[in-house]
Amino acid sequence: MNRLANESSPYLLQHASNPVDWFPWGDEAFQEARTSNRPIFLSIGYSACHWCHVMEHESFDNPDIAALMNERFVNIKVDREERPDLDQIYMSAVMAMTSRGGWPMSVFLTHDLKPFYGGTYWPPESRMGLPGFRQVLLSISDAWKNRPEQVESSSSELATAVSRMCQPRGEVARPENDLLKSAMHNLLHAADSQFGGFGSAPKFPHPMDLRLLLRCHLRFNSSEALHVVRLTCDRMAAGGIYDHLGGGFARYSTDARWLVPHFEKMLYDNALLVLVYTELFQVTGDPEYQRIVGETLEYIRREMTLPSGAFCSAQDADSEGEEGRFFVWTPAEIANVLGPDDAKIFCAAYDVTDRGNWEGKNILNRPRALRVVAEEFNMTREELAARLEPMKRQLFDVRVQRIPPGTDDKLIASWNGLMISAMSLAGRVFGNDDWVQAANNALDDCLRQLQQTDGRLLHTARHGKASVAAFLDDYAALLDALLEVYQSTFQEARIDQAVQLAEIVLKDFGGDQPDGDAADSAASPDNSDSPAPQAFFYTSRDQHTPVTRVRDSQDGAVPSGNSLLATALLKLGSLTSDQRYVEIAEGILTALGGQLQRAPMSGAQSLIAADHLLNGMTETVFRTSTPRSCQMLGELRRMFCPGMVVAVRPGTDGEVPEESSDRLNGLFEGRTLSSNAGIARELAWVCHQRTCSLPISDVSELVAELKRIGPLN
Repeated sequence: MNRLANESSPYLLQHASNPVDWFPWGDEAFQEARTSNRPIFLSIGYSACHWCHVMEHESFDNPDIAALMNERFVNIKVDREERPDLDQIYMSAVMAMTSRGGWPMSVFLTHDLKPFYGGTYWPPESRMGLPGFRQVLLSISDAWKNRPEQVESSSSELATAVSRMCQPRGEVARPENDLLKSAMHNLLHAADSQFGGFGSAPKFPHPMDLRLLLRCHLRFNSSEALHVVRLTCDRMAAGGIYDHLGGGFARYSTDARWLVPHFEKMLYDNALLVLVYTELFQVTGDPEYQRIVGETLEYIRREMTLPSGAFCSAQDADSEGEEGRFFVWTPAEIANVLGPDDAKIFCAAYDVTDRGNWEGKNILNRPRALRVVAEEFNMTREELAARLEPMKRQLFDVRVQRIPPGTDDKLIASWNGLMISAMSLAGRVFGNDDWVQAANNALDDCLRQLQQTDGRLLHTARHGKASVAAFLDDYAALLDALLEVYQSTFQEARIDQAVQLAEIVLKDFGGDQPDGDAADSAASPDNSDSPAPQAFFYTSRDQHTPVTRVRDSQDGAVPSGNSLLATALLKLGSLTSDQRYVEIAEGILTALGGQLQRAPMSGAQSLIAADHLLNGMTETVFRTSTPRSCQMLGELRRMFCPGMVVAVRPGTDGEVPEESSDRLNGLFEGRTLSSNAGIARELAWVCHQRTCSLPISDVSELVAELKRIGPLN
């Protein structure tokens, strides 16, 4: 066993028995590199990564290659999910060198941790147009010994390129309506009109882009924007990227029609897609989207929830050493479970044939509409759907007995925040108290495991051991989660917790000064009261970062930290009536404005926040003696009202609950509910741009007032 045996990361532990003399990232490795005058080989991956496993088996388990690595390099293994800051920096270097990225990431570093050469997966020997890893090692070793000036020059050039790539590009510019329209046109142009999604294979879900298009549909009355979202969501839900037996989405599809997934399931993908399908239900009312949300969240509760309440990170693509083995079927296996008659129906519905649709086996998918399949068996669509449900349960019960893919059970703050927000929203939209409670429990568990005595957060925890200072997206995602859980439970303590996190972010991640108050460090250059436009740093001022300190500004598989922060601050400013938070959010979006103008598809979450900013946030305030059965609130939750926050305070005649937050008093000031019999038992006020409606006592008045403010689904 090598040094990784002492780590807690499942990914690092997977490599603990390699013959490679792996070091974890840290001073011991850096000192060894300097003392022995060897370059550093840095390998970054994650536990559910298929090609990471391939490179491990081919190269890192190969005694000859391991001996070469140990002799000529100091070898460091990093879990990208534990250290996303390192992943960002060195991925930028690989992108600068090769114009492509991915995992496993393989980078060679100087003693001052600057990259000078890198790539992704390399086979052990040259093939498929790729150099062999052994050949790469020998070439790098030769350059290190015989051409040190070339190594130094390369590392300096790359460090400059990485520093430039890790900052927002373009001048500051406040986002305007035309920017949203331009982004919509770009997305519509990139959309696949046959299978949905954007671009060709490999095809990723792009959930933030889909959510942006829903807002553009509302803002610009674009039926085409809605069509792209529906087509994409329908095709994904029918494709192999969706687990038709167990629920939940795989990370991406290797083909353009969503058939063959890369079978790993990530917490963040499912969180973001739950948000998409929930909002699409609000827009369309289609119960199919409710079904997908329900199956996905039940999968999360069943397989991705820790006993303590928080959520696991990922499930592997491989089981028994083969990618996808757990998920595929043959007709004989299905007939053995269902019997010949039901098997014939199921196989027709889910594209199961003797020939197979992937490597001789069958990935369950529905390429034909259920209505068409139903006609073959003289049924209605509804009758066929009802017949298929018990069949799916039978097959699921059999599949459970197979050896499952491994689960990465570490808790990651930002990914948990995304799922808590999604589960909380879905719980209130669909009236599912179990989901709301699960979100609430997960939030409590995250804070219990990750929050330190000074209020600051840690990034990750496993088996009760938390480590690594939290990053910007950790704070932003949990801040948003607190606000979403508040809007589902109306526990006012969540607002105080949210303010605490927000103030830490403003102090630790903003500005260029090493210390001092956040408001001072963000002061406008003209000494006005408004903060200057600025994007926040990904790491806190106390965290050491090699090469450069990143300002996280572009969405990837998850929203950027700055876009999440801007979204959450707009909500927090509206709920607390603190305009400072709104101004800081506007400053973030203005700092990113030039980049968004140059590449609007680089920041859909920022544009979602910009949509809220341009419309102005709406606060809908309720006083009711019975929050759980408030009729207007129930109706409101099923409407698609982006940029709206909801606050509820029970009690009558100005009564203030014992566990109330002073920060909400501004919203409820002067808003009372009479205790007299015969008087309305619930009242609502709609406030927009600091102007509030008269008290509203029924649903039709509420809808009319919301429509007066802006378009409404």
